[in-house]
Amino acid sequence: MASVAALLSVGALRPAPAAAATPPVAAPHATAAVLDLDRPGRTPEVHGTDSAYDTASIVKVDILATLLLQAQDAGRGLTAEERGHAEPMIERSDNTAANALWRQIGQASGLAAANKRLGLSSTTGGPGVKWGLTRTTASDQIRLLRAVFDGGTAAKPGSPVLNAASRAYIRTLMGQVIPEQTWGVSAAGGSGSPRVLKNGWLQRNTSGLWDVNSVGQVTVKGHRYLVAVLSNGSASMSDGVSLVERTARQAVA
Repeated sequence: MASVAALLSVGALRPAPAAAATPPVAAPHATAAVLDLDRPGRTPEVHGTDSAYDTASIVKVDILATLLLQAQDAGRGLTAEERGHAEPMIERSDNTAANALWRQIGQASGLAAANKRLGLSSTTGGPGVKWGLTRTTASDQIRLLRAVFDGGTAAKPGSPVLNAASRAYIRTLMGQVIPEQTWGVSAAGGSGSPRVLKNGWLQRNTSGLWDVNSVGQVTVKGHRYLVAVLSNGSASMSDGVSLVERTARQAVA
């Protein structure tokens, strides 16, 4: 007992330190933007903070729009090889096809030049070959969807940048997405609403959390809505899909 008392007096025996607190995990976050094409006005409603998110595969719509705009400038249509990349890139979200077209459009600099004409002001192309790390906002995605579905742009309202054939081509491919990839903003449409959309999903290497995004057009009670939902921080892809669909339904409602 005397020995124990002596050790305690000089601090040789101390209670074990408390375990360090586990840092809090950021909650999943989502932002939605909605534009009713069948009502006057062309200002989207934004639900949540309109901050920038990584695009994952929704950028493939922007890549295709850029490719088509470059082809228009050259006075030509797409080649068979370009169509052979564009169609699986949108319909099946094929990454190899996206890699090829990302290189062809000039990567981030080519995307930026097209986006300036399309009216996008808050989208930055991913570094190098990493097109999936392009950063964008929900309101910018509505601007891109307007250029595809409505023909208008923020830069020149009523003056389409993409011609009618280019717009129809993108819409057609977005309407032919394989069934297992038709989740997302389509949840906001009625049961008979066409599924015209493009989704993106990406698991982060550092945190293991998921970015899940969806953009497209839905029809509700005879009104055509452009809808963009961007999210991050979900624990699983299925959680992210549920968050995106719930956010889309609430935003359109």
